[in-house]
Amino acid sequence: MFYCKEQRRNRFPGEKKAAARSRLRKTDFMNESKTIAEGLGKYAIGAKLRRLRLRKSMGLLELSRHTGLSPALLSKLERDVMHPTLPTLLRIAMVFSVDLGYFFVPEPKPVLEIVRKSERIQFPDSPENKITCFHFESLDFPVPERALNSYLAEFEPMEIKDSRCHQHPGIELLYLISGKLELRIGDAKHELSEGDAIYFDSTVPHSYRRIAAKRTAALVVTTNVAKAIRP
Repeated sequence: MFYCKEQRRNRFPGEKKAAARSRLRKTDFMNESKTIAEGLGKYAIGAKLRRLRLRKSMGLLELSRHTGLSPALLSKLERDVMHPTLPTLLRIAMVFSVDLGYFFVPEPKPVLEIVRKSERIQFPDSPENKITCFHFESLDFPVPERALNSYLAEFEPMEIKDSRCHQHPGIELLYLISGKLELRIGDAKHELSEGDAIYFDSTVPHSYRRIAAKRTAALVVTTNVAKAIRP
């Protein structure tokens, strides 16, 4: 009995060292995980996974059926609680028909521009003409390759004979902020009051004429997208 106790006492220091080594390895693993998490964090893989899924209106359960991965695991990946292995990431990428590199390329920053009132310049509609129909200010001039053009237009009082027709590709939306405005679009005449809006094919010749004594201003949005507006 005494001998056995002695033997156990002799083994204890070795077990203690083994436990210490185990704790050290665990600490090293935790430090490595933290380093990996920080390195992968800049790629926002979880957020990209979630956006891909939501764009397809797909739930976690449906994505689970497509990938063979559990909904719980997919949820952890999206929340960056866990980081996927390359085979796992490739399996998900194949479902959404994207390249594996999609997850490691920084996404472009969303377009955002603020145009201050003090930065805008007012221009006449036609500098070469003595009579100005309206003045306009671009509301989005700093935006590169913009999909639309928006303006603040202020209309001047004028005679019917002085109104000028113009036309341009695409469509136009005009929202009357104040005053009253007459629009001629082709052979038709339309009268707008404050708060009214009109959407029309801007390839048709059209003109504007202020018909109110008070200030007449409108928000005008145009686009070059060639899309039919008639059924």
